[in-house]
Amino acid sequence: MENRESNLLAIRPQLLNAKVSKNMSNDEQFQNKTIRPIIKLQGELFIEVFKNYITKRKNTFYELSLEKRFDFIENAIQKDMKFRNSLKGMIIGQFTVEEYLIYIKNSSALNKRMMNIVKERLYDSVQLLEYKVA
Repeated sequence: MENRESNLLAIRPQLLNAKVSKNMSNDEQFQNKTIRPIIKLQGELFIEVFKNYITKRKNTFYELSLEKRFDFIENAIQKDMKFRNSLKGMIIGQFTVEEYLIYIKNSSALNKRMMNIVKERLYDSVQLLEYKVA
């Protein structure tokens, strides 16, 4: 039987700019070592999930200015608890058991970090969020 932990770690991308050092807080180390690679791995999925979110909101996103699109993304992530919890689940589901045990010690602060990174990822991908007519 294959080891879940080694499989999860093997598929994560290596991020050269996500440094981990001893003078960083534990949360920042966890963010750079665990959260950032997982969000990078799940990046395409987050975009598709957000496109589905837009569709369920009657495509109003596509009528908005760029600034309002950023507001829409932020509101979806910060205020829509069902959507937010879905995003968190996509990240937490990629944790090893050891990482999960670290996460639950300070989940509130780590959730903020996770959602801010996902929000920035969607901001950076806003041009991929254009309405496509079939």
